Amino acid sequence: MPLDCTDYREIFLNDRPMMDTRAPIEFTKGAFPGVLNLPLMTDQERQRVGTCYKQQGQQAAIVLGHQLVSGAIKEQRIQAWADFARAHPDGLLYCFRGGLRSQIVQQWLKNEAGIAYPRVGGGYKAMRSFLLDTTERALQQCDFVLLGGMTGTGKTQVLSQLDNALDLEGHANHRGSSFGRRATGQPSNIDFENRLAVDLLKKRERGVRGFVLEDENRMIGSCALPLPLYQSMQGLPMVWLEDRLDSRVQRILDDYVVNLSAEFVAVHGEQGFALFAERLLESLNKIHKRLGGERHQRLFLLMEAALAEQARSGDVERHRAWIEGLLGEYYDPMYAYQRESKGARIEFSGEHGAVLDYLRQRQSPSR
Repeated sequence: MPLDCTDYREIFLNDRPMMDTRAPIEFTKGAFPGVLNLPLMTDQERQRVGTCYKQQGQQAAIVLGHQLVSGAIKEQRIQAWADFARAHPDGLLYCFRGGLRSQIVQQWLKNEAGIAYPRVGGGYKAMRSFLLDTTERALQQCDFVLLGGMTGTGKTQVLSQLDNALDLEGHANHRGSSFGRRATGQPSNIDFENRLAVDLLKKRERGVRGFVLEDENRMIGSCALPLPLYQSMQGLPMVWLEDRLDSRVQRILDDYVVNLSAEFVAVHGEQGFALFAERLLESLNKIHKRLGGERHQRLFLLMEAALAEQARSGDVERHRAWIEGLLGEYYDPMYAYQRESKGARIEFSGEHGAVLDYLRQRQSPSR
């Protein structure tokens, strides 16, 4: 039988294929990028075994588990594990702590399918701890700078052109603002933290020692930044991205109207546009109180008219009216205040080309 693998660094750096043998409810709460859930027990089976363990002890629970996972059910699960193992000979299996469940799966694979397949020593818990430590170490050992700027200046575009950027919004699958929800859902908070840690690990392995990330609130939609990261961000130096109003309006029109409506249609088919329109109006309603009743109503009517025209003819030009209103009357004053309050931390400001040049020069070894 192969030895347990405890080289978590190697596992994540090389994207080792892994099958997670925990119950689906455990997997949904948090897992690792690219991992497949092939559980030993369903949620209901796990619950029954857990109750038995509490009431009658480990041996009785093991007996019940073997009764629940037997016959055709057992054969089907072994077949799924064997298919994975044959498709991924360099892979691994794990359970929560690297204990009984992964041992059983490993044993059944060997006895029933003739496959000796390694498991992760310490299981999910050990790998999760390793990734949390990875983020903590990066915060202690690396240089970080924040990229700030008004709404629509294209901060994400700048980050995409840097090999030392951490795309927090990309990992959270959310654009960060009240209008930032995508057509596809967000990862669990644990998944978000794990993705970020793996990104840090891989970039550090490539020699990156200084990182650029967007100035964010603690919450990116439903995903919370790791507290140590968020706390450190409050004192980091900043670079401020500037752009003309007309360019910002065009960028928001492209991202939040043209591309987002196409994304909804791609995901939801014929109902996609209606769901997009509903989401856009809902996003405006979320900031109703902060806008005030009169301003909200005026922008809401402009948005409704723009959506109606887009539905009728495909023309998106009428969206510019509410975008300009929202920027000028809400977002820009808010960001202007933020810039003033963070002014002492801003070490450079400029438009796209200048900011890219500065950030690239900032990370160069000669600096």
